Amino acid sequence: MLSAVSSFLDRISRLALFLSAVGIVAMTAIVGWQVFGRYVLNDTPHWSESLAIFIMNWFILTGAAVGVHERFHIGIVVFKEAMPDPVRFGLEMVIHLAVASFAVAMIIYAGQLAETTWSHTIPTLNLPRGLQYVPFVLSGALIILFSANHLVRLFADGLPSKALGRRDPAKRETASR
Repeated sequence: MLSAVSSFLDRISRLALFLSAVGIVAMTAIVGWQVFGRYVLNDTPHWSESLAIFIMNWFILTGAAVGVHERFHIGIVVFKEAMPDPVRFGLEMVIHLAVASFAVAMIIYAGQLAETTWSHTIPTLNLPRGLQYVPFVLSGALIILFSANHLVRLFADGLPSKALGRRDPAKRETASR
């Protein structure tokens, strides 16, 4: 059951990463068109900057959720790695709980912002302003799912060294060759 959930979350993470990549490509094309319009056509598209920023919100926040899934989020590992296994286990637990708590705050406050500003319009795009805050809510939900999965796996693996990914030094040397 746990591996099926992890596999499902892996697929969601890959989809989010793909959508982020599409967003980066789209933003690059839009900014390229904006520069071309400004310097070659002498007519800057009025919608390009707003759309590029709008898309950037989406791909940055989905990418951040993928970073949590892949455990690429910012961390100071030197301190954690120097601790004995039980302390490392506890630190891992606290880290995942803190990240999930931050995601809950993202959902709550971005949801309030989206609701409050939904009736306002982004003039150049003719879209509801609240739509700019939806990626915070979706990213927060993904971060909670990914953090919860990390916590469940941390406890399911049992021994702190196994749960923390400790490897046998002899295996590490052969793997690096």
